[in-house]
Amino acid sequence: MALVEASGLHKTYREGDVSVHAVRGIDFSIESGGFVAFVGPSGSGKSTVLNMIGCLDRATGGKLLVLDTDVAALGRREAADFRGANLGFVFQDFNLIPVLSAAENIEYPLLMVQNWPVAKRRARVAELLEAVGIADRADKRPDQLSGGQKQRVAVARALASKPKLVLADEPTANLDHVTALRIIDLMKAMRDEFGTTFVFSTHDPRIVDAAEEVFHLEDGRIVDGVGGST
Repeated sequence: MALVEASGLHKTYREGDVSVHAVRGIDFSIESGGFVAFVGPSGSGKSTVLNMIGCLDRATGGKLLVLDTDVAALGRREAADFRGANLGFVFQDFNLIPVLSAAENIEYPLLMVQNWPVAKRRARVAELLEAVGIADRADKRPDQLSGGQKQRVAVARALASKPKLVLADEPTANLDHVTALRIIDLMKAMRDEFGTTFVFSTHDPRIVDAAEEVFHLEDGRIVDGVGGST
């Protein structure tokens, strides 16, 4: 089943009197349970594609269905509600809240977005801390964690609300080689355990090697047609 489907997808920005064509009429589909990468140099449009899938940006042309929802038709509040109910995000700079512990960072979306009851929240957090291998760091703040541990917390937080789709923008950019490989293995294990689809925006060859389908972007276009398996 196609979890994400794009047809003739465009994104154009205005910079003064100049139109910048970030994405130029691309077609792609992403199946449920996929481990998929959009790959390309800076300015290729890969982060723009991820932002449109994540309802953080809106297409200016074409069609984009995410979970059978036309996300381009959603208003700002509807887009926020859709993100909170269905999507998780992992960022290259972790985006953890400095004053909260690892456990509290993971719990945060369950409290502020999902409004889960306390017992259900705590059980989910404990499950994820164990799953990502940092149960012994639950009470540590981000400044007391290594880069790899921070990214493990970020992955756990992205999975907290049991989203169908996790979007990861350069999630290994700030990690050393060994740690990056461990985080990639962790995300694939989380996909296998929880059935969550992972979609990456990256130029990291380690993620490209691990991805099961890769879409190569240049100047806003998919250059290898419909994408291909690695």
